[in-house]
Amino acid sequence: MSDAKQSNALLIIDAQKAFERLEQEGAVPSDAVAKTRIATLLKAYRAAELPVIHVRHASLEPHSYFQSHLPGFEVMAAARERAGEVVVTKHVNSAFIGTELEAILHDRGVRSLTIAGATLNHCVETTARMAANLGFRVRLVADATWAYPVQSLDGVTFPASLVHAMSLANLNGEFADIVTTNDVVGHLAARPPVRPDDIPEV
Repeated sequence: MSDAKQSNALLIIDAQKAFERLEQEGAVPSDAVAKTRIATLLKAYRAAELPVIHVRHASLEPHSYFQSHLPGFEVMAAARERAGEVVVTKHVNSAFIGTELEAILHDRGVRSLTIAGATLNHCVETTARMAANLGFRVRLVADATWAYPVQSLDGVTFPASLVHAMSLANLNGEFADIVTTNDVVGHLAARPPVRPDDIPEV
């Protein structure tokens, strides 16, 4: 497969059932349908035959729903992996720490990442920042990620929509290009197909 086909990859971060458990307990996400847009992105990338990489969080915290032996570790139905797609397991916020993600991307010729998943202000933002620092171009899909309310040190609760907007503002221009699901799908649809003579002989 040519470098042109491999230069961009979709990175889905922590689209796991633990978030469904949290929402059953009352957590309200900034975007209730972001999960369905992840499914849209996956469909578009698979149709374009571009790499898809899934990141799962395996928490080492004793009371976390993301522990690897619990149901919350499992992937959401909308983001279910397919055979042959890379799955990276992490234990901290950044998908690059303690994993082989960077090596996998370099090995596949990936130079830019389209990132979606959760939560925006934690693992998504941390991974996006580090990806940019490592030299990858980052596109953050604003409507295919979500956040939850955050309480300040003085007890003020910031609504999820504000947390979401602030995280996007933190990343915009400095670490990532902020895009929408429609932007990404439209861009992929407009890409010219790879001709057989573009693919080098092995």
